[in-house]
Amino acid sequence: MSESIHGHQVMEMMADSAKTYTRSALKADIVARFGETARFHTCMGSDLSADDLIDFLAAKGKFVESEQGISMPEDHLC
Repeated sequence: MSESIHGHQVMEMMADSAKTYTRSALKADIVARFGETARFHTCMGSDLSADDLIDFLAAKGKFVESEQGISMPEDHLC
């Protein structure tokens, strides 16, 4: 099994890109950067897929969702 990636790395990727994503585009960038089989963890969860991580970050208010899509302002990084 590969090493688990902390969700903060995904948040940093989003902030650095300054992109506004759809959920499918965000997942595609996560897969492109970390791999199809990557697993993620946070302070509150482990063994998360990319979809699970996106849902978790959304539920915790870690990124901004609007009609334009999903973005990660740098001030949302913890």
